[in-house]
Amino acid sequence: MGGNGKNRWKFSFYHRSTSSSPKHPNIQPPPQFLCPISGSLMFDPVVIPSGQSFDRISIQVCLDLSFTPTLPDGSTPDFSTIIPNLAIKTTILTWCRDHHTQDPAPLDYTSVEKIVRSKIQQQSPSRLPSSPDIRVSERELLKAVAENPPVLFSHAATEIGPRINNNLSCSTSSSSDESVIVTASPHTPLPLATRPACFSTSDSSSSSIEIIESETLNPNSQSSSSQEEQELFLKLKSSDIFEQETGLISLRKITRTKEEARVSLCSPGILSTLRSLIISRYSVVQTNAIASLVNLSLEKSNKVVIVRSGFVPLLIDALKAGSSEAQEHAAGALFSLALEDENKMAIGVLGALQPLLHALRSDSERIQNDSALALYHLSLVQSNRVKLVKLGAVSTLLLMVKSEDSASQALLVLCNLAACTEGKSVMLNANAVAILVGMLRESELVSEVTRENCVAALFALSHGSVRFKGLAKEARAVEVLREVEERRSERAKEKAKRILQMMRGREEEDEEIDWETALESGGLSRTRYRVGRDVFGANSTNF
Repeated sequence: MGGNGKNRWKFSFYHRSTSSSPKHPNIQPPPQFLCPISGSLMFDPVVIPSGQSFDRISIQVCLDLSFTPTLPDGSTPDFSTIIPNLAIKTTILTWCRDHHTQDPAPLDYTSVEKIVRSKIQQQSPSRLPSSPDIRVSERELLKAVAENPPVLFSHAATEIGPRINNNLSCSTSSSSDESVIVTASPHTPLPLATRPACFSTSDSSSSSIEIIESETLNPNSQSSSSQEEQELFLKLKSSDIFEQETGLISLRKITRTKEEARVSLCSPGILSTLRSLIISRYSVVQTNAIASLVNLSLEKSNKVVIVRSGFVPLLIDALKAGSSEAQEHAAGALFSLALEDENKMAIGVLGALQPLLHALRSDSERIQNDSALALYHLSLVQSNRVKLVKLGAVSTLLLMVKSEDSASQALLVLCNLAACTEGKSVMLNANAVAILVGMLRESELVSEVTRENCVAALFALSHGSVRFKGLAKEARAVEVLREVEERRSERAKEKAKRILQMMRGREEEDEEIDWETALESGGLSRTRYRVGRDVFGANSTNF
């Protein structure tokens, strides 16, 4: 058909890798898919304030038997609040399909009850009575209530006013010299802060938190260290606001200047008192409590402990409704905790993404910076990327890019969102290609870091997208990318070069093939086709 009597057909070849099939039929599921109590694949996973996930039936049995298990890491979970963990449930079902394993089945109450009763016997043999029902005396209940008062998660309005500078209150007005930024490495799209902007090792701000010399730790005496910890605990536990303030000031100074003290002071007793002080209606108390927590979180070994101690909901509440200083430290604490891979999914599940997105519009540069960096690290996890897209993060971030308001930080998060299918689709629909190319075109008005992040975002969008080429042509991206390839930094040059190569490669792949002639001559065996994965890790095979 047609003038030359030839048919021109286009075929697409897709190769499904069989590498996902398990080599061993009895492959064991990852430990994070198993309920810490029952040891079974979770059917209805829920997450508690500490970020740990359990099967709902296991928590129900523990509550019915008034039992709080001690987990292998030594922690005791708080079952007062549970949230369905849809992210881990989806991941478990996907793993089962990929490994040809049956989906998890619900456990019956009786079997879980037997497991819990055996744990009670192992943990405290004297607690398990001979009768089927566990009875707790009224005296024991009253004692438990006195020792563990309920924690209110709703935050009362706090003062928002001028910062206080006196010897009894810790003004958190740490100036810009408190920001500790590392030099950019060739592999990072932006010079990333290793510590929150609200933290400083400098003594420049120590005048606002001066304390009596006798209240500082003596590094030459271990007994002095434990004695000081006890004194701090008593001050923090006091019902007197003055005592609470002086204790927090002391704790904040010690944990800021003495790295070795951060591990020893991240004890269950200190953390328990900090939880109650973070929800204080006294602005100075709340601010210093969160600032102390930021300092404790700088130690890597403390990050998981802090999240599992239930601080994330409290930090979220402070970020929403605290004073401006408390919000700065809350954003810094969430950023610091998000650096730990084990915390990323938990922080997202516990609801930090929406408040952090809102904090990007804050008037405080520190809050903007730490919130953006927290979102960057949290969006390294696929489940958080999808949540952010559903929360409308793309439009917020693109608006920041267009207004050049914290554009570099916004581009960091956009690079991660572009790595998932949902984020890429929304970004392309939101005209992200034209916005990014337009920013590159205004080369004299943007910094080199922002320019590099623009190219990195375009590079992420170009992967596996048939729409990118057309949108890039409409935005006249080729000429801009060529200019980047010739004149800009090595990091930007490399990415611009690969984008141009991909665009040229697709033009070659789009050429029509005379299939009638090829089939008649046996040319199929001599033609190269690319099959398998996309350019992230392309597999090419010759047929």
